[in-house]
Amino acid sequence: MIELLSQVNYWHWLALGLLLLCGELLGTAGYMLWLGISAMLVGIVLAFVPISWQLQWVSFGVFSLALTWLWWRKQHKVDKHSDQQRDLNQKDKQLLGQTTVLEEDINRGKCRIKLGDTSWSAYSDKALPSGTLVKVIDVDGITLLIERAD
Repeated sequence: MIELLSQVNYWHWLALGLLLLCGELLGTAGYMLWLGISAMLVGIVLAFVPISWQLQWVSFGVFSLALTWLWWRKQHKVDKHSDQQRDLNQKDKQLLGQTTVLEEDINRGKCRIKLGDTSWSAYSDKALPSGTLVKVIDVDGITLLIERAD
């Protein structure tokens, strides 16, 4: 087995990279993309610098981890920015500005309010009597911050 591994040259790595990239075309959602690029990078390095088979596999692993991490980091920033810009499926953003009438008196601090068809945990800086129109001004986790609506 070691003899077989020591005979691997840059063409083998380039072929493996192309095979992985072709596998990516079947719809693996990016999983094989970075592995294919990593295999091709090892092939390119091996074409110019003779390295042992152990170092080839270590290089493949390092390239794969580094490229995947860099892609994840970039994609995470894009997703985070995208999430801040949209309201679809963002219940906390959809609740901002909603108003409801209190069904019972609430004391300053934590309370429960009915908004839509759901009972929510809420927080108010002031005690409010029942029948008061309140507005959601912010969301902290699953707690709505409310105040008297004008």
